[in-house]
Amino acid sequence: MFENLQTKLNAVFDKLASHGKLTEQDVDAALREVRLALLEADVNFKVAKELIARVRERAIGAEVTKSLTPAQQVIKIVHEELLQTLGEPSRLDLSGPAPHVVMLVGLNGAGKTTTAGKLALSLRKSGKRSMLVAADTYRPAAVTQLEVVGKQIDIPVHSEGTKISPVEIVRHGVERARQGAYDVVILDTAGRLQIDDVMMTELEHIKALVKPQEVLLVADSMTGQEAVNVAKGFHERVGLTGLILTKVDGDARGGAAISMRAVTGVPIKYLGMGEKLDALEIFHPDRLATRILGMGDMLSLIEKAGENVDQVEAERMGRKLVKGEFNLEDFLKQLQQIKKMGPLQQILEMIPGMNRMTRDMAPDVTDKQMRSIEAIINSMTREERRDPKVINGSRKRRIARGSGTTVPEVNDLLNQFRQMQRMMKQMSAGGRGGQRGLMDMFR
Repeated sequence: MFENLQTKLNAVFDKLASHGKLTEQDVDAALREVRLALLEADVNFKVAKELIARVRERAIGAEVTKSLTPAQQVIKIVHEELLQTLGEPSRLDLSGPAPHVVMLVGLNGAGKTTTAGKLALSLRKSGKRSMLVAADTYRPAAVTQLEVVGKQIDIPVHSEGTKISPVEIVRHGVERARQGAYDVVILDTAGRLQIDDVMMTELEHIKALVKPQEVLLVADSMTGQEAVNVAKGFHERVGLTGLILTKVDGDARGGAAISMRAVTGVPIKYLGMGEKLDALEIFHPDRLATRILGMGDMLSLIEKAGENVDQVEAERMGRKLVKGEFNLEDFLKQLQQIKKMGPLQQILEMIPGMNRMTRDMAPDVTDKQMRSIEAIINSMTREERRDPKVINGSRKRRIARGSGTTVPEVNDLLNQFRQMQRMMKQMSAGGRGGQRGLMDMFR
């Protein structure tokens, strides 16, 4: 989502780094470009103006002029002020007696119903029993959609069709959750194409009835500046406690995420990162700031690995790598584990410095390459995977035909694999040559 902003900010900082010493004019010129990049990314005008003013005040002072690396010091200041704009991390308030009521609100098309299921699944991972309540009686098939979502993740759904009022449905649903000793009740309320008085009055009645601990606005990040106005409208009528930004994996320019906290004072609590029901991430302002500035996000990468990679298998592979026994069969297993973590380009961008290498790639280039590699290895016999040295010319032609690739592509894979084996041996021996080889392999 922040690709364009990240690219433009990196270009500004690269230009700054070419100056050994920064003058006030250098700083002003750079900050003008930063401000333009923020505005083009749909950051609210007032938010961008205040952020730049704070950065400038610090950047033209002794903090930068006396630094040995002034350009890096400016980046550090931008990072700190961006963090201040994004605010402190915030989590769901699930304190007090159960059931805890979480009311989801928002406009039609923002992904509210799917987000209800994602949130229930996320809470189950932390040991909470949730119930979904279908309180949208206006949108065609909304009740059915929530029931389908609940069935997919084995989460109970309280629904009473569309003839009864949403207020009564919510009353009955919360009472059922209380009797069933559920920890959390998630209300999927009705949306509209735009904010109207009827919708807001209904939400106010529901809030007065069940007194939810959390009122979360589900906002579509693709709507840019309008998402900020929507958040302000809901906050003024129903008092939001948090935000969930959806479609963050799309090509939105990202400004809404930077602006919403500053404009409404309401924290972003979750990001919807895809269509799958497990694609909901807790919002970490510090991690977002480092990714926007091209610094990577190793903590999120580690968490993804922890959730998707078999630790026992990873340790076994590690021992084989150190001993130089790693073969193509092992390599295929590793690729399959990496695929579980999401698109490869997103993973590479979490590694500091790697975003520059992937910047010019088409979004699906790396994943196509992975599919090609998988096809080539799957076309080999077990003997060939375990000992690639036996692969001669005729075998390469057979493998190429079976995988829908060419002999040069098969040769490239075998050469890269041999290079990786050498690199791993050097790294396990503590040599710097292995680290250089790693960067060469990525290039």
